[in-house]
This record gives sequence, structure tokens and C-alpha cells, in this order.
Amino acid sequence: MIGAAGFGFTPVFVKTGFAYNYSLGQITLTQMFVSFVLLWGMSFMKGLYIQDLSKPDMIKIFATGTSVGLTSIFYYGAMQYLSASLAIILLFQFVWIGMLYEWVFNKVKPTKINLIATVITLTGVFLASNIMDGSVLDIPVWGLILGLLSGFSYAGFVFFSGQVAVQSHPVLRSSLMVTGSMILVSLVFFRDIPTVDVFDGRLWAIGAGVALVGAVIPPLFFAGGAPLLSGRLANVLSSIELPVAIISAMIILNESVNALQYLGVLMIILAIFVNESGEQLMKVRNKL
Repeated sequence: MIGAAGFGFTPVFVKTGFAYNYSLGQITLTQMFVSFVLLWGMSFMKGLYIQDLSKPDMIKIFATGTSVGLTSIFYYGAMQYLSASLAIILLFQFVWIGMLYEWVFNKVKPTKINLIATVITLTGVFLASNIMDGSVLDIPVWGLILGLLSGFSYAGFVFFSGQVAVQSHPVLRSSLMVTGSMILVSLVFFRDIPTVDVFDGRLWAIGAGVALVGAVIPPLFFAGGAPLLSGRLANVLSSIELPVAIISAMIILNESVNALQYLGVLMIILAIFVNESGEQLMKVRNKL
């Protein structure tokens, strides 16, 4: 829960960076560099080395890490066009997008419960996006596209990270993943690298904030807590990220959120509960 709540504060730092006229590339590059230094520092202090992994596992972890970099690019990019609250709502489409990954890669078809959860999610998005006030035409198309792409890339990260080198130490896995992310981000924003001023304390403070709540704290707490919980319960607890992001955007960034948007957020959280616990509730009901 702490890991998910930490990730919910990411929009605060990103939006602050944009307010100071830093570019998407500058924010993402500094975030990845700080994350790289912190996570590899922890790995070395714990005596963890890449020699403990096979080359195929290393390549798979690197590849999975690129999905983290893509999520950062798409998610932060969406916040250039959209409010932080709408960007996080679009990111949360990973709930039903993850079902598509299961269907395509594991040949597991969505169940009736999964489809019900998808309908609830889409209804929640309709309400939370504030379309009913007639401002749908004011929503930038690029923001919507980037927001949905962040949902696809984040769903990919959740799906593949649970299947790649799961026996390795969580800190070492996180270090390798952030390395893959940093390589990808550096290639995408190579033109922004010369604009990153090593003496700009404000930029590095923002980058460090994004790194801590977006790339360091969440994976470490998830890695420590997830093995103690069932997969379904872990996913349900991770939904705390959504209200934390919405509330922090409202309080810190002064974004307005009306009653219908709150209802939409609650419906998205309900959809996660239905998707993760619906099957078990149906089984209990059938036994009665």
C-alpha cells in the first residue's frame, strides 16, 4: 500500500517540473539517472552482482525495464496536455488492458467477471474524465493517446515483470530494469542530454522526487510486501494509488474535482475489486 501511495505522488513532481518550464526529456532523464544511482548503490551495498544472473535472464529484465521507461514517457507526456487527475485515470486502464495481455500471451480468455469489471472501469472513466460537462472537445487528442499508451505500457510492465527472473533479488531486478529504462530514455531524448544542467539544483530536486516516488520506493515496497500477500490482494491494495494521485492533485496542484469525477474514481476502484475478487465471491455464493 505504501508503494502504491508513493507512486500516486508522481504527478505532483512532474507537474511542478513543467510549471518551471523543464522539458519532458529533462525531467525523465534526471529521474532515470537518480533512480539508476540509488538502486545500483543499494545493490552494491547488499553485495548483489549481475554475475548471479544468467545472460538470458538479464536480457529479459532489461527488456522488461524498457516498459517502465515507456510508461514514464507516455504518462508524463500526457500530463503536458491533461490534468494530473485525468492522466492517472487513463493510466489505470491497465486494469482491463492486462486482460488482453493474458489473452494474447497466456491464452487465458476474459471471464464474465473480467468483462463486468471492464464495463465498470469504462463507465468510471466516462464519469471521471468530466466529459458530461460538455468539455470533451477541449480534451487534447495527443493527451488522450499518450495517456492510453501509458496504460498499455504499464500493463506490459505488470504482466512481464511477474514472469521474468522471479527468483532473483528484488533490488537487483529493479536495478537492471531501471538500467533498461535509462538506456531507452537516453535514446529517445538524446537531444535533451546537453540541456540537463548538472548545477541546476531545482531540476535535480524535481528529478530526485520523481525518482523516489516513481521508480525507487514503489518497486522496493512491492517486492517486499507482494510475497506476503496473494496476487489478488496485492492488486486491490495497489488501487490506493488512484485516490492518492487525485487528492494530491486537488490539494497540492489546486486541480478541481467534482462529485461525478469522484464517483468515476470510486467506480474504477470498484472495478479492481470486482476483477480481483469477483471469482472468489461467486464461488462462495454458489456454495451457500
